[in-house]
Amino acid sequence: MAVQQVFPLSGVVQQYAWGKMGSNSEVAQLLASSDSLAQISEDKPYAELWMGCHPRGDAKILDNRISQKTLGQWIAENQDCLGAKVKDTFNGKLPFLFKVLSVETALSIQAHPNKELAEKLHLQAPQHYPDANHKPEMAIALTSFQGLCGFRPVAEIVTFLTKVPEFQFLIGDNAAEQLKQSLSRDSQCVASALRSCFSQLMKSEKKVVVEQLNLLVKRVSQQVAAGNNMEDINGELLLWLHQQYPGDIGCFAIYFLNLLTLKPGEAMFLEANVPHAYLKGDCVECMACSDNTVRAGLTPKFIDVPTLCEMLNYTPSKDRLFLPTRSQEDPYLSIYNPPVPDFTVMKMEVPGSITEYKVLAVDSASILLIVQGRVTASTPTAQTPIPLQRGGVLFIGANQSVSLKLTVPDDLLMFRACCLL
Repeated sequence: MAVQQVFPLSGVVQQYAWGKMGSNSEVAQLLASSDSLAQISEDKPYAELWMGCHPRGDAKILDNRISQKTLGQWIAENQDCLGAKVKDTFNGKLPFLFKVLSVETALSIQAHPNKELAEKLHLQAPQHYPDANHKPEMAIALTSFQGLCGFRPVAEIVTFLTKVPEFQFLIGDNAAEQLKQSLSRDSQCVASALRSCFSQLMKSEKKVVVEQLNLLVKRVSQQVAAGNNMEDINGELLLWLHQQYPGDIGCFAIYFLNLLTLKPGEAMFLEANVPHAYLKGDCVECMACSDNTVRAGLTPKFIDVPTLCEMLNYTPSKDRLFLPTRSQEDPYLSIYNPPVPDFTVMKMEVPGSITEYKVLAVDSASILLIVQGRVTASTPTAQTPIPLQRGGVLFIGANQSVSLKLTVPDDLLMFRACCLL
């Protein structure tokens, strides 16, 4: 009998402390909508929904005719369903983890090593670097989503050095002067000056950081209380971060990194060695399967300063939005295809006036999430149609064709993660 290759999944919820609380969280809403038995605790955070086969969150299979209980177990026994190229390239494993994030308080500022560095770090310090893989990530906003991403243009950093004396104090006059001089020089000088400045900040003594941060926070608080707009030095963001992470060096990183506010459907791609932090909002995220993180601030956890300062990409750039391409063959499909082999994300926005929508068959296993709308999914191989609504998750084996019938005339919004080699 042919193996059933399209089936519904139940993702795994992670209740990290930074998540949105109770039904404020998109993660909780998706969970409650897709599972009528789910009990949402209003006093608990619902931070992440994991859709994949990560050992710490292997999705459950919601079809009792399938003997395996989780997606990881099923893929291990049905590797051909990954697609031939994916199976060969990634040794019979699903190469990505698909997620929804609901962020209430800032996540740590971090960067992820490339493959070569990951292998080295994993050998040297497996307690901090648990695997030998890289971890590129892409976030696509579901609601207004704020994050820090990559180094700002140098002119902006120089302006902050002038306007924020406490920042200048930690960087020191020499490094600050070097950065100002680099404005008229080539990109190598810029990167080198930026590296000196950032390293000076990260190597500052904790006591000095706390003193300078307290001075700055006091000054900004007084100005804000007096009704003055401190937007030119990101005053409100500073106070908001300091409230969450008092005395944390990461509060000064806002003067180095681009502040991005993504509108729904806008994305950022975080390649290796780019410093970033998610601040607030809801997004879908796709990433390569790895837990390697080098932290830089807004965290009580271990900060590996030498590795961090050594590895970062110090090329400043303003333009950090990652733009999707519109599909040639499907007017409702946008494709977010980052420059890494591990994953691609598709967004499908189907108007409610359409009665049936055919999901593009691809040569890769994929995971489909329904964010809005209600459908029944049918395939040539499945005996019975699969009803899906908001929060529903569907696994689709490689080269399977799936047809979705809209059961209510509401617009459909879906995201799908796959691997297009």
